[in-house]
Amino acid sequence: MTLPSLRLRAKEDKRLRQGHVWIYSNEVDTKATPLKNFEAGQQVIVESSGGKPLGIAFINPNNLICGRLISRKASKSFGRGQLILRLEQALALREACFDEPYYRWIYGESDGLPGLVVDRFGDYVVVQISAAGMEVLKPQIQAAISRVIDVKGLLWKNDGKMRAQEGLDEYVEVGLGEVPEFLPMIENGTRFDVPVWSGQKTGWFYDHRLNRERICRHVNGLRVLDICSYAGGWGVQAAHAGAEEVVCVDASAQALEWVQRNAALNEVADKVTCVQGDMFKVMEKMIEEQQRFDVVILDPPAFIPKRKDIAAGERAYAKLNQLGMQLMDSDGILLSASCSMHLSEDNQVKMLQQAGRHLDRHVQIIERGSQGPDHPVHPAIPETRYIKSLMCRVAWTV
Repeated sequence: MTLPSLRLRAKEDKRLRQGHVWIYSNEVDTKATPLKNFEAGQQVIVESSGGKPLGIAFINPNNLICGRLISRKASKSFGRGQLILRLEQALALREACFDEPYYRWIYGESDGLPGLVVDRFGDYVVVQISAAGMEVLKPQIQAAISRVIDVKGLLWKNDGKMRAQEGLDEYVEVGLGEVPEFLPMIENGTRFDVPVWSGQKTGWFYDHRLNRERICRHVNGLRVLDICSYAGGWGVQAAHAGAEEVVCVDASAQALEWVQRNAALNEVADKVTCVQGDMFKVMEKMIEEQQRFDVVILDPPAFIPKRKDIAAGERAYAKLNQLGMQLMDSDGILLSASCSMHLSEDNQVKMLQQAGRHLDRHVQIIERGSQGPDHPVHPAIPETRYIKSLMCRVAWTV
């Protein structure tokens, strides 16, 4: 089958030649190839302004990112065979990095499959599609996954915000086998029941795995505060690693029920206390009560979802870090994390510096972390690196 062509404007092929895979609508020569002539999810041959083929892309004429390159070869359409190959390549990387089958198997553009995320929980997988082109390939994706590994169940968790931008409906449904409400998972030696049906995104955030392992080296016998605890990834691991007491704070009552469930699963329920409420209000109340912690973990949701939110988001991060330092004992550990791609690490460091000077604290950054190897960074796509984790020693100055 011959694919239609998408012609780029003059000099608009530079980013693609340098390795990027996104095509913006203002880069298309709409006189030669009107976007209105394409259907969402359709595959096209991308051409330079001179007509030279650059590869195959999914097209969505209704989005600012109207194309996503999926192959540098323009000889044939992208299908099940290429899916299997890329799934196998991604699986080989994860199996080389992790001893147990719990990881992000496919991380979108970084694994050559833009708009697709696959998280593995042992014999189960949870799959998210955020691009119209991948939605068209949904049957082939399911067949390719079951070809590469034996799965007891596959859950389509297609309820993410990005789907609306692509004109896709939201739904959660089983594709293969049976998928229970909770899936068992092990991270850094701690067991979890992951709420894949009702939890955020795929139910778990594998991206901070190595940062959680690092902080657990510093918690033995200490009092720990976990802000935005979700299902207990940080807090329950800290308790399991030997913390004397862990206080988990989250706005969601349901998330705190999951914390308690996972604490009981690891026989540390007596060490874990849950507090529901707005993170800022809870922390301010704790300061009024003169509470102190040896370790404070700050892993909030993205305060800067879009570039226009940078100013307000940076103010929120600065406030959170300052409150965290006020709750620390005289010589403790602060873990300051961000999942906002638009917050630079330089600005994150500056916030810690400013908070330290304002509170008369001596701040030392002792470890810098990013996302784990199951979230590989595409060198041409800065958006694929979003996790930043700064572990600091914070001491009162004398």
